[in-house]
This record gives sequence, structure tokens and C-alpha cells, in this order.
Amino acid sequence: MPRSVNAVASRQRRKKLLKQTKGQFGRRKNVWTVAKNSLEKGLGYAYRDRKTKKRNFRGLWITRINAGVRQYDLSYSTFMGKLAEKNITLNRKTLADLAMNHPDAFKAIIEAVKK
Repeated sequence: MPRSVNAVASRQRRKKLLKQTKGQFGRRKNVWTVAKNSLEKGLGYAYRDRKTKKRNFRGLWITRINAGVRQYDLSYSTFMGKLAEKNITLNRKTLADLAMNHPDAFKAIIEAVKK
């Protein structure tokens, strides 16, 4: 009895992987073993960096809020503490946006906190 190999499925699997590595340089895009290793490494980096991206943005928002608050003789930590005392629930992303793009609204928040 002849050996049965599912060539159709194997080819589909390889084509799918090579399609994902399209755009890479050299043998990474067209040699099966190199492309497979490259794709696995890239997907690992993508997973890791989706988490890192969140950390980076939070740091950026904190820096922007701190820069905006320093103009009014406050530090970031005291500002955030006073926000919590006054039960003003704005997240850091919103506060950073206000500090950069809407300074009048940000000033109103600071004045509400200082009272």
C-alpha cells in the first residue's frame, strides 16, 4: 500500500507561513526553515511589545501631565493625590490630552483641585 501524505495541506501550511513573512529581507521571505524561525521570532516580539506599548504610553502620559502641572507650581504626585481627594475621576490619557491640546480646560481642573 502506498504511503499517504497530505501534500495539499502541507503546501497550504507553507504558503500561509511564507505569505506572513512577505516583505522580509533575503532568505527570510522564501526559504521555509529560515522563514519559519523568523516568523516565530517576530510573533514573539509582537506579543511582548503589545504589553510594552501600554507601559510606554502610560509613562508618556505621566510626563505630559507633570509638565503641564509644573507650570502651576504643583508636582505630578501632589496633583494626582488632590484629584483623588476631590473625587475627580479622569484617567491619565485624558489628562495628558487636556494638558497638551486644551490648556484652558486643564487650568480649570487645576484650579478645582487647588481649592
